[in-house]
Amino acid sequence: MVSLFPLRIAALRVTLFAQAVPVSPKSSVPSAVPALPVALEDAITDFGNTLSLERGRSPRTLEAYENDLYQCARFLASRRVRTWAAATPAHAAAWLGSLKGLAASSAARKLSALRMFARHLVAVRMRADDFTALLTGPKLRRRLPVTLTTAEVAGILAAPAGDGAQAWRDRAILELFYSSGLRVSELAGLKLQQVDLENGFVRVFGKGAKERIVPLGGAARGALASWLTSGRPAFVKNKKTGSQFFLSRRGTALSRQMVWVLVKTYARRAGITKPVKPHLLRHSFATHLLGGGADLRAIQEMLGHANISTTQIYTAVEETRLVEHHAKFHPRNRPA
Repeated sequence: MVSLFPLRIAALRVTLFAQAVPVSPKSSVPSAVPALPVALEDAITDFGNTLSLERGRSPRTLEAYENDLYQCARFLASRRVRTWAAATPAHAAAWLGSLKGLAASSAARKLSALRMFARHLVAVRMRADDFTALLTGPKLRRRLPVTLTTAEVAGILAAPAGDGAQAWRDRAILELFYSSGLRVSELAGLKLQQVDLENGFVRVFGKGAKERIVPLGGAARGALASWLTSGRPAFVKNKKTGSQFFLSRRGTALSRQMVWVLVKTYARRAGITKPVKPHLLRHSFATHLLGGGADLRAIQEMLGHANISTTQIYTAVEETRLVEHHAKFHPRNRPA
């Protein structure tokens, strides 16, 4: 796997250069701007290569880490810190303190990126200590995920009407979302060889290129089979189509944005007023499984969560639903 870090770093340099340096109308050659110290920049590049080659992190994750670390590096350079070995806990705390007006979740993400990077510096012996060890992040108020009711989900799944190729495709996409809880990127990038309709499962490669097996319900298997036999052949334009499971009208792979538009369109058609996006079907998948008595560990495996604490948020959703039902239906909760 070839690292994308150097290419993105070059693009970032060009962007920052263009934004920071005004060009005189009389001259097309801008004045020079000070570059980051080489030692600061090289360490970030090395960290990106490690994440990409050894840990299989996605390009989007790498880009987010890169942006955060370059922001920190520019702050250190402004304080005349030229190497990461010279960075102190006070420097790190000052950088975090300079991020005024930033949402708590964004600040927490930046601190997380810096912590990972600091541990990397210790691992490669660029530092003897973790200079972020004593830092504390902002307290995050964990918001419960919004979910759909089973009736709302049924309305969305029934929205693609007709027997045309697009209707077969869109029904298959929606059924697969709700049956498997896939992330939108996982569904959009699905390949033919990942779907086993005979045995009723889909093989998914999620975050960090981790593989998991997710069962398919009967309705989803039927919709996927109909798409393959009645819909997909009409979308195949040439041999370049390849092995993509879902296709656009042009015979190309679906983009994440196209899937988003598709889900939102059918939610509106079903008369749902709450904001609906693909991840909402994933939340609903997990919440409805838990409400039906599914084991939390099994839900964790199907969702591809690395940590059970991430999955436990759905227990809070279920508890909230039970409280609401109790308040609504218990006779002693009703006014006299």
